[in-house]
Order: sequence, then C-alpha cells, then structure tokens
Amino acid sequence: MGIVELFILAVGLSMDAFAVAICKGLATEHLKKRHMIITGAWFGGFQALMPLIGYFLGTAFQEYVTAVDHYIAFVLLAGIGINMIKESFSKEENECSDCSFGFKTMFVMAIATSIDALAAGISLAMDLKGNNTYAYIAVLFIGVITFTLSAVGVKIGNIYGAKWKSKAEFSGGVILIILGAKILIEHLFFA
Repeated sequence: MGIVELFILAVGLSMDAFAVAICKGLATEHLKKRHMIITGAWFGGFQALMPLIGYFLGTAFQEYVTAVDHYIAFVLLAGIGINMIKESFSKEENECSDCSFGFKTMFVMAIATSIDALAAGISLAMDLKGNNTYAYIAVLFIGVITFTLSAVGVKIGNIYGAKWKSKAEFSGGVILIILGAKILIEHLFFA
C-alpha cells in the first residue's frame, strides 16, 4: 500500500467523523477553539486506535467484527440523531455547552464514527503481513487526517448553523440517521 492509497483510505475512513463533526458544529452556538480540538482529538484518536486494534486482532476475528460493525454504527448514530431531532423541537432555549463535548457524548460519537476503522485495521493486517512499522505510520496518518477534517468540520457546521439552531439540530439529526442507515445498507447490500 503506497502513500496515495493510504491517503485515500484515511480520507475515506474520516468521512463519517467529518459528517458528525459538522453536525456538532451545527448544534454549537458559541464555538471555541477547544471544541474543535476536543472533537478532532476524540475522532482522530479513535480513528487511529481502531485500525491499530484491528491490525493486531488480525484475521482471527474478522468474520465476527465485520458481521456486526454496521449494526453497532447504525444504532449509535441513529440514537444520537433521534436525540438531536427531539432537542430541535424542545421549547427551552439551551445553549450548547461543555456537556455536548463531554466524555460520554464524545466517547459514543467517537466509537460510532470509527467502528468501520476496526475492520479496516484487520484488512491492513492482511495487506501488510506483519510490517508493524508501516502499520504504525498508517495508523498515525489516519488519525492526523481525521483530526484535521473533524476540527474543520466543526467550524464549517458552526458557520452555517448558529443562526438556525433548531433547524440545524433537526438537520444534523437527520444527517446522522441517514449516515447510520447508509453504513447499514452498504454492509447489507453492497459488501
């Protein structure tokens, strides 16, 4: 696997995180740099961690992981999306605060957006045939690309979402549900 293929893999794996980061930005009224860094660190960290775990698991558990990863991602993203839609109809004016960037929320979102990366790590193990050095470089590359795109995604979402918070939350929720459904449909019908 060359640098071009690795870049394409990294960008492809980061697209789920990028889409969710945009949704986070849509729902954040007063965005701070630390929100971008937190989002990038969670998503980039998990996008690096999951392929590393997958790489070391190798092919031993491939059929089990790939059999359920799409269901897990769908349930997590749909659950978050439904919650965002419910909040968009809420009459209370609740400004996005640190709680939406807190441990529990970010942990669930990071897992949801990186579960496919676990399977990618397993395929890396088959492709690299034990070349640990290249695996570490690949994982670092994936993490850095995802960090960057996620941080930028939060900013993009915030620029377009601050004026229309409830509509943005609703749209973000719908996007997350569609993203989860897309993952599920791809795995069920096109894998």
